[in-house]
Amino acid sequence: MPAAFPDFRLGAVLATSFTGTLSERHGDRVERIPAPRRLVDWLLVSGLPVDSCTPAQLELAKELRESIHAAATAAAIRDPLPAAAVHVINERSAQGRAAAVLTPGGERRWRLACVEDALGVIAADAVAVIAGERDGKLALCASPTCRAAFFDTSRSRTRRWCDMNTCGNREKKARFHANQRKRPATSS
Repeated sequence: MPAAFPDFRLGAVLATSFTGTLSERHGDRVERIPAPRRLVDWLLVSGLPVDSCTPAQLELAKELRESIHAAATAAAIRDPLPAAAVHVINERSAQGRAAAVLTPGGERRWRLACVEDALGVIAADAVAVIAGERDGKLALCASPTCRAAFFDTSRSRTRRWCDMNTCGNREKKARFHANQRKRPATSS
């Protein structure tokens, strides 16, 4: 992968991990799937391998990503789900023709013919998460520049950051430095 592309931020939940392909939504936005090939790369590392992607399919993917983000954000703050976002999620879910298959080793894999099939799997996962069918809760990242929707499966359901290695560390470092500046200088 070219060095010009930012690393993927992969989570354990497919739908919210997909929304993380655009991060820092309230700061300097970081687009992690700026080109069709990059979407193919993300789908591969997410267990949804496809051979190729067109610019039009990339636009469908970004529309789905933003719809999931809007619906998950609304669900996290207990607002009504945006009708347009629900429509896009439902359409992508219905259009996908993915088949779950069992490997000889007992693992589930997806049989996909195209990007739309992969988007159907992501949309179906979003439906399950937003509808509350999975064990966990939707939350928003506490970072003021991020505010990503994530699915909290921690035991206490009190996780604050979408990703501890990025948003959590950045916020904790900022708090530490702010506290250091507040302390009076010690004289020797």
